[in-house]
Amino acid sequence: MVTIDHDAVLRARVLLLGSGRQSRAELVGAYRVLAEASPKAYGPKLVDALLSLGYESRDPEVDLALAAEASRAARRMETDAPDRAERLRRALNALQVSLFALGRRAEGRAVCEELAEAGWGGPLATVLAEEGRFREAAELNRVAARNGVPEHSFWDMVRWAANLEGAGLPDAAAAVFGELLEETRRRTAEQRTSLSILTWELVHFSRMREAAGDGAGAAAARREALGVLEELATTGEPKNWSSILGWWSTLFTLSGRAAEPAASPGSPMPPFGTEHGWSGDARGRFHGMLPGLEAEAAGLRGADRLPELVDVLRRIAIRAVVRHGDHHHLFEERLRPYFDEGVTLGRRLPDDPARLARALTDRAMFLVAARTFEPAHADFAEAVALLQDR
Repeated sequence: MVTIDHDAVLRARVLLLGSGRQSRAELVGAYRVLAEASPKAYGPKLVDALLSLGYESRDPEVDLALAAEASRAARRMETDAPDRAERLRRALNALQVSLFALGRRAEGRAVCEELAEAGWGGPLATVLAEEGRFREAAELNRVAARNGVPEHSFWDMVRWAANLEGAGLPDAAAAVFGELLEETRRRTAEQRTSLSILTWELVHFSRMREAAGDGAGAAAARREALGVLEELATTGEPKNWSSILGWWSTLFTLSGRAAEPAASPGSPMPPFGTEHGWSGDARGRFHGMLPGLEAEAAGLRGADRLPELVDVLRRIAIRAVVRHGDHHHLFEERLRPYFDEGVTLGRRLPDDPARLARALTDRAMFLVAARTFEPAHADFAEAVALLQDR
């Protein structure tokens, strides 16, 4: 039986009724007391206040304590309480993020499993993909994508296709991505999405088919992408689309997955695509490779080993895009040197048209993101010609 401190309850009520603005910490303290006396009324407010206080913290241990308390408070809410499910989801999500940030992966995975059991499988799918368990992740992606919504989510379909590809099922992956691509074609015809997005998707699909050994399918996708780019170079976008950099950065980052170390439970790697949702330890490991890659690039440059240098520099460029690829401020100034250098070095490899074509394609898609369509068309046309001549 809980013993209520009525004086503490009175002080908490006085604080809330006061004319001054209470801090988040003061609100948490008041709601802790009041939730003991009136859990139905103040339990939800305690969850919200704890999560809000977590936004002010810069201490991972404090973040974890607040998220854990919020999760306990959310679980104690009555099952039919309004918005209980959403509060529990937010609290558990904050808890798993905090656990992964501290490297407590097994505990974080257990919280993700609880989320999945409650109907939110996205975090668990990410964790499984980080550990190389692509087939299991893809099944969770399938459930998320087939959620009864008439139009597919780009993010759900890309994750699903990527994990099918990671599971060694290229045709299944192509079928899923092909559904997304077909929908994007319809939406661009109706001017409900960007021609740039259609271009990026077509180029990514061509890479998927090339990797699967379907040269004819890859060539067809490249020709279609070249046609869309020609339209962009001639007339530009029919409408102004303001926030689409995430589509480009997601697909460009995903294109580099095969060049990274294999993922495993003991050595997690990001699932690629959008950085949002990566667990903290996998993100840290990915970015932590940068000094080693830069040192490797310096050694290769000194030895004039250009093919390997081009490959390592691309991995470095992908990390730059993960950090800055969806930020409009100084977008071109920050990122263009990576793509220019790739093309410059590729031109020094006359017997390796595939690497030059890849560098030209990478720069073309970056230039589309920078809305510089004529140079993008020129680069991609050159890349298509090189691949046709192989």
